Amino acid sequence: MSSAPPVPERALHRPALLRPLAVAVAVGVVATVLGAAYTGASAPLAIGDPGGFVRWGLPVADIVSELASVTAFGLLLLSGFLVPERRDTTRRADANRLAAVAAGVWAVAAVLRMLFDFAEIAGIPLTAPGFTSQLLRFVTELEVTRLDLISALAAVVVATGAALATRRAPTVWLATLTLVAIVMFALTGHVGGSASHEDAVNSLGVHILGVAVWVGGLVALVVLRPRLGRDLGVTVRRYSVLAGWAFGFVLLSGLQQAWIRVGSFGAFGSTTYGRLVVVKALALVALGVAGYYQRRNLTGRLTKDPSDGRAFARLAGAEVLLMALAMGLAAALSRSAPPVPDALPNPSRILALTGFPDPGPMASADWFTAWRPDWLLLAVAVLGVGLYAAGVLRLHRRGDRWPWGRTASWVAGWLVWIYATCGAPDIWGRVLFSVHMVMHMAVAMLVPVLLVPGAPVTLILRALPARPDRTWGVRELVLQVVHSRAMRVIANPVVAAALFFFSLAAFYWTPLFNLALTTHLGHLLMMGHFLVTGYLFVWVLIGIDPGPPKWSPLMLLVILFATISFHAFFGVSLTSATFLLAGDFFTTIHQAWMPTPMADQVTAGEIAWGIGEVPTLALAVLVARSWVRRDLKETKRIDRQMDRDGEAELSAYNDYLARAREALKETRP
Repeated sequence: MSSAPPVPERALHRPALLRPLAVAVAVGVVATVLGAAYTGASAPLAIGDPGGFVRWGLPVADIVSELASVTAFGLLLLSGFLVPERRDTTRRADANRLAAVAAGVWAVAAVLRMLFDFAEIAGIPLTAPGFTSQLLRFVTELEVTRLDLISALAAVVVATGAALATRRAPTVWLATLTLVAIVMFALTGHVGGSASHEDAVNSLGVHILGVAVWVGGLVALVVLRPRLGRDLGVTVRRYSVLAGWAFGFVLLSGLQQAWIRVGSFGAFGSTTYGRLVVVKALALVALGVAGYYQRRNLTGRLTKDPSDGRAFARLAGAEVLLMALAMGLAAALSRSAPPVPDALPNPSRILALTGFPDPGPMASADWFTAWRPDWLLLAVAVLGVGLYAAGVLRLHRRGDRWPWGRTASWVAGWLVWIYATCGAPDIWGRVLFSVHMVMHMAVAMLVPVLLVPGAPVTLILRALPARPDRTWGVRELVLQVVHSRAMRVIANPVVAAALFFFSLAAFYWTPLFNLALTTHLGHLLMMGHFLVTGYLFVWVLIGIDPGPPKWSPLMLLVILFATISFHAFFGVSLTSATFLLAGDFFTTIHQAWMPTPMADQVTAGEIAWGIGEVPTLALAVLVARSWVRRDLKETKRIDRQMDRDGEAELSAYNDYLARAREALKETRP
């Protein structure tokens, strides 16, 4: 059976990007305008109306910025991870240049959004006297305009970098920066005052992450299709895997968002907001059906016959238009008042600062029975365990063994993570420094001690196949990271120990602590920081995964005890401090059932001093065990060598001693 003839690659010019992007933007803008008109989102304001140009321009700038940013990300995603690399093509350079164009559109739209946001907040038109001077004065002080400015600056960096980048590594970094900028803007967007604050922010962040991968990747496929030739099938297949995950993220997070904002089944049909949500949901369902067809039928056909790209182009083009419609409706909804109000009337001091009600006095049983799930952090644990189990199952089906102790340790680590982030340590840790310190010790010290012996990097390298076409899949990306120059620096035990301790001190003795207590994004960054620095420190001590060369166990024990001494000093400094850390926060939320803030801080210092001893002892035992194992392994190696060469090395050493003894006798008088 003869193979299909190769499909020639056609030249790709910037108009190839502008046409599909312009069509998608046009559909998105129309959907935004119609949605805003239907919900009344752009109706004149009773007080401080900035004018019709601002009211209608703001949602339009939103949708243009979102479509352009996800298109830039999708092009960089395909360029860095999905499209096979060939020496006789300029695909990466072409995709990066087109990403630069999309990022330029994103930058312009972000600047316009900043102007419109400030005009709406100030309640004045763009042409009002003194508008520019007021904008320059307050642009970095208002959260909304500050985020717009950061988004615009990120877009400029991406546009500049993409125009210059020709290698894979810079492309991957630019894709990461683009995704961080997109999700960061979502995490601090219009749900900041929601009555279900953290759930709303988490679901919106996951929603935007899924949309960026799904929409951006598909637009990029449509744009780059003429340049893919015989590699169209494999690229579509790889994208379909990502799109399947992205659709799951979008669907689940969208359902949660809808329920938070609509509140009841009846409101979906009785309110304009609810009806618009239903239309958006139908568009998502249609997209899911089209994606399923693409994965089941079209991908296989393209792999066998890459010349059938027009069928893919028709289906993908229809999907892009549906996506633009859904995103346009989302932009209109973001400017509309939902049936469930964004903020509760007259919130308490604790609710206003933390986003949660007063938990009340803590009983002893609450340590084991209290439960308030953080769905994002819970989902991280579920994904961690699920993907690990899938890797072990793949090895088992292949006939390979994987030690059950590693699996048990990995699962136990994520169970502790769930307890620390969804149980009593998180509930009362939002208002009591002492309980917060319990959460900190669990996440930064106990969880890594359990996760690191699970050897996830080794499992990834054994379970996932290598890509033969010089692209970066998960396996290749992991290899690049663990063997990178940056990893050689931060995995130096001295550097890892310094990051573990000094970042701890910098966090608590700077405004970062207060930011983590009062903002959801700060809380997420805090949890990620605790976990990553703790994992890195434990990994350089007892990790068995591949990476930079390990130090001798004796030196590792010295570094371990030195680091824990500094950690104990941190606890002592807390108990003896004469001022409150995050004093304004703890003083403001103080209730009659709580200990005094200063007494609670002393207790936090005692916990930091005392609880840290248990993981330290466990780490010392594990380092000592690795020392013994290393010696046993070296002894076995020497024994095998002696068996192979008939103890030649020992005989040579004995002969050397005999000659030395004879020489010593000859020198005596």
